Amino acid sequence: MTDFSDREKGEERKFAMDEETAFRVAARRNKLLGQWAADKMGLTPEETDAYAKEVVQADFEEAGDEDVIRKVFGDLTSAGCEIDEAEVRSMLEEKAVEARRQLMSES
Repeated sequence: MTDFSDREKGEERKFAMDEETAFRVAARRNKLLGQWAADKMGLTPEETDAYAKEVVQADFEEAGDEDVIRKVFGDLTSAGCEIDEAEVRSMLEEKAVEARRQLMSES
């Protein structure tokens, strides 16, 4: 019975670690996306930091990435940037890869 219990606890730890890693990657990805969008909008370094934090916070509005895409696309459009939603989605995927690489290199 101990073997099964030990295996179950190990699986629970692995699941928790995987969830934490996914959360950290998503947060880093959103920060990087916010920095990219801030650059497109011509924000100052201080405004860029604040905006990147806003993008990270936007991810807590609903499950999935739509809240982040909606915020960034809306802000870029409001700022007069010539961009479409597909480009924002593409950049989100690119930043996800970059975020994962950054986190793995920190480990």
